[in-house]
Amino acid sequence: MSSEQAYITFLGRSSWALLNCYYAVLRETAFRPTEIVICSEEPFAEKISAIKEGLTIISDAYGISPQITEILLKDADFGEACTWIPQAIKERKSRGVVVALDITSGRKALIAGALIAVPRDLLDYVFYLAITTTEGMEKPYLMIPLQLQKLKDFRAAIESCTGAGYES
Repeated sequence: MSSEQAYITFLGRSSWALLNCYYAVLRETAFRPTEIVICSEEPFAEKISAIKEGLTIISDAYGISPQITEILLKDADFGEACTWIPQAIKERKSRGVVVALDITSGRKALIAGALIAVPRDLLDYVFYLAITTTEGMEKPYLMIPLQLQKLKDFRAAIESCTGAGYES
């Protein structure tokens, strides 16, 4: 595995969803990013500073200090997502970086843009933290019963779509 790893995450309405998925990834996998990219839309820009602080705190707990950057996209701009996200991933893959996409917190336009436009062979992980209920779940990862949460890597499911007409 490459020593460089990029974690590209999407900030939508729920800050906790983003932070909790990142916590779950560090807790349950060997993935340790050297870089985190927060993709957000303009309406959520005011949350970015707090998200960076949260990601830093979680990273520190695992002994890592990834570089954290952000990209601000227009609100619900599918076209911009289809352009920027594949470019960001291709640039990193050209340098041999292992790339993970976290789709847990993102809004549909950005997630759809990312998953449709990015060739499947460029994604090493597609993380999603599934939760069985949303009531009372706006809290830190370990304060939510673990049996209500399941970290999924959709990369295998995306790979199995090859027979369903999905082509890179």
